[in-house]
Amino acid sequence: MNYGKSGKIDYNLKTGTFNVSEGAAQLLLNGFSQAEYQKKLFSSKDYKQITYSKTAVHDAFGNGFKHIFLLKQAGLPVMQQVFYTYSDKDYFMIGITLQGANLSINHIVPIKGNLIDQQPSATPTSLFVPFDNDTFISYNTVPLKANVSNPSAEVGALYHDQSRKGFVMGSIEHSNWKTGVITAMDNDKKINLQVICGYTEESITRDKIPHGYLSGNSVSSAKVFFGAFNDWRVGMETYAKLNRISEPPIVFKWDKATLVGWNSWGAMQEKITLEKANQVSDFFADNLKSFRSGGVAYIDLDSYWDNLLKGGLTGDYSKLKAFADHAKLKGLKPGIYWAPFVDWGFAGGGNRKAEGTNYTFGEMWTKVGAGYHDIDGARALDPTHPGTQQRIATVINKFKECGFEMIKIDFLGHAAIESDHFFDPKITTGMQAYKTGMEFLLKQLDGKMLVYAAISPNLASGRYVHVRRIACDAFKSIKDTEYTLNSVSNGWWQTYLYDYIDADHVVFSDQSDGENTARFLSAIVTGTCITGDDFSRQGKWTGTAQRLLNNTGILKILENGKAFVPVEGDRGKSASQLFVKQVGNVKYLAVFNYSDTEQHYNLDFARLGLEKDKKYGCENLIDQTKTMLKDNQILKLSAKDAQIFKLTSEQK
Repeated sequence: MNYGKSGKIDYNLKTGTFNVSEGAAQLLLNGFSQAEYQKKLFSSKDYKQITYSKTAVHDAFGNGFKHIFLLKQAGLPVMQQVFYTYSDKDYFMIGITLQGANLSINHIVPIKGNLIDQQPSATPTSLFVPFDNDTFISYNTVPLKANVSNPSAEVGALYHDQSRKGFVMGSIEHSNWKTGVITAMDNDKKINLQVICGYTEESITRDKIPHGYLSGNSVSSAKVFFGAFNDWRVGMETYAKLNRISEPPIVFKWDKATLVGWNSWGAMQEKITLEKANQVSDFFADNLKSFRSGGVAYIDLDSYWDNLLKGGLTGDYSKLKAFADHAKLKGLKPGIYWAPFVDWGFAGGGNRKAEGTNYTFGEMWTKVGAGYHDIDGARALDPTHPGTQQRIATVINKFKECGFEMIKIDFLGHAAIESDHFFDPKITTGMQAYKTGMEFLLKQLDGKMLVYAAISPNLASGRYVHVRRIACDAFKSIKDTEYTLNSVSNGWWQTYLYDYIDADHVVFSDQSDGENTARFLSAIVTGTCITGDDFSRQGKWTGTAQRLLNNTGILKILENGKAFVPVEGDRGKSASQLFVKQVGNVKYLAVFNYSDTEQHYNLDFARLGLEKDKKYGCENLIDQTKTMLKDNQILKLSAKDAQIFKLTSEQK
């Protein structure tokens, strides 16, 4: 079976195994598929009767072929291995379907086999991608050595940083399964790959119980992507784009400008009052007139907006409406925050009546083993329960009546947790529950607000929101900047899965000018900018905001809304120090120094994607100074600082 320019899958009909190659290079050896049924593991290697057929496909991915292997063996479910190949795509996809009477399956492995490293003399890097962005989790790059195993959520990569060559493999469907991608090196230096549908691990997916079962006469895995790339970064971007095709957005199409604005959790937090919120709107209107995108900025009230309520969630919202009206009067768009799938008051017992319903919270809690799912101080609510849904409908309706034009939704991972049984018996896995809850939420929002996800599943949220925060909370220090950019360095590709990814509220406070510049630029390289200081009062931050946030040369970079690309990988839990972005004939270069000492950077044009024999006009967008840049020029950068350059005017 051929794919792409020189890709080939050789399937052995006698053994149920396959090898993958590209030209003369072997990529995967002894590949097979595996599943578990009635607590017994079996694989494609256990079947004696295997037949092959193929049909042409014309789908959203392109024109190609669907190769179907039908495997039959007495005592085992019928297995279908389906490979999807496209003549102009240097990757393939595979899906597994099991057929039989009343199957109940929670473990399918579409691909298991040995990856063949093209540079065996060097240590490859295995990428860990988190399932979500909760608990200040970091992406990580792990040197894959003998007896090291690295699990990753939904997608994995194995690459060499210097050559950038590598593999990318992962699920491109997230409506039924959580998928784990495990790369491991054994004692003999063999690299083992497993892509597992039905993967749970408390430190990654947050689940304390095994993955839910899918039942019926036919059970299918997620479709899995596999490709080898000359640049692993292209592979990750390709993977993200395929997810967007495979599970197209349900949220309404965003055709307006990139998100910029303010969020109260950065500094104001629990001190929200109507007066303070209005003063922030006034500050934006009077002092940050250039901090707009498409003429628009959002003023978003985060947690503790209920300080403005009388009588709880079903009570008097008149102060919130007054805030929204004032923001609009000032030419701004009002936003609000909510966590629709959690109960913060669970310590008060389960007999409390849920707002807008006739149900108690205890009836709505997601059942997990002998207890419930508690994380971040909140208890998960069953997204399929009518009480959870009625409560969502009640509150969202209030928000719409107030005239809010943006909503930040949080703690969405609670909706994706595995349960012994959901209220809706047709829902049997955490991802099915997540889909149910998010679809219901979007129906209530009815296209009235920009939808922003804070803590949420990395990949499964692509269908439901316009903007997703790339990491957990970040505030003002250089460590916050480094933490955020760890997620951009390894997760920037999500810029092709969402309309926008975001670096969280940018807080300046009274930090040094260098740290403030770095924090601001961490947002710019992510692709949006939400600021977070308490602008209801004066301080160093107000002057910093006026200097940085009114810089139209930098704000212009946000117009296309896409993230910068990391220049270097393999930084462990740290971050790339260099990021680049191409816009037409202009290349932008952002440089960060996370350390306490001055650093010198060798600007290697080959690594930056510039032509080695050219000089480039180089404008520093922070201080507007101009110079020429040549290959291997040394850039000095102060401790805890960052700079951004616009590179143009190419000359021989």
